[in-house]
Amino acid sequence: MLTSTRLWLIAALISIAFATRADTPASRPAVPTLFITGDSTVNNSTKGMQGWGTPIADFFDAAKINVVNKARGGRSSRTYFTEGLWQQVLDALKPGDFVLIQFGHNDGGPLTGPKARASLHGTGDETQDVADQATGKRETVHSYGWYVRRFVTDAKAKGATPIVLSPIPRNIWKDGKVARADKDYGKWAAEVATAQSVPFIDLNDLVARQYEQAGPEKVASEYFTPTDHTHTTPEGAKLNATSVVEGIRALKTCRLSEYLIP
Repeated sequence: MLTSTRLWLIAALISIAFATRADTPASRPAVPTLFITGDSTVNNSTKGMQGWGTPIADFFDAAKINVVNKARGGRSSRTYFTEGLWQQVLDALKPGDFVLIQFGHNDGGPLTGPKARASLHGTGDETQDVADQATGKRETVHSYGWYVRRFVTDAKAKGATPIVLSPIPRNIWKDGKVARADKDYGKWAAEVATAQSVPFIDLNDLVARQYEQAGPEKVASEYFTPTDHTHTTPEGAKLNATSVVEGIRALKTCRLSEYLIP
């Protein structure tokens, strides 16, 4: 005959076993993750500055999707790849996830030297072999389009949905209009997205139109820091994030909009 103590112990063990089984992550449906890649215009921890990848999380339903900002300041499409930052995203990707890809601000400049981060222009398969002046380590540099295309194909292979964005505009004006990137990185980003049949958001134009509506004085005083024409304030980051959300809602064949807060 079971004593009351033994009955209590058995009941407790059954309760613990049931609770453990019910509360394990494997027993709950996993939510997708939105990974955000890019440079300091997307993720910036410098005082007074912020990238749009930070405030955009507030536009998504946290109960339905995780938002992870994996952008890193100072990186180009080339160095995001060669430094293993993309590999970190790729290792975490699972089917049903999403990836926002925005590069271009740091893809210009020298191919070698202390700030060797440039990619080759265009979207072709041409390469150039370079050597690090300090270490002698050799590297084969590809085009901007090659790196973005690699991010896209890798993400698709993992069952994730990549979304390519043109880079946000700088605070540069000419004849009352914000300078566009439609002759270089914005154009090349769109070409990669079209060739790979993945969603594209022309963030460069979306944000530029918002800047033009606000006017150069307001843009300079509220949306950008006084130190340069590239990095945004928290207010500017929020405006840019709003433009990204506008672009996401306009995508007709992408389910990411389903996770936005109505």
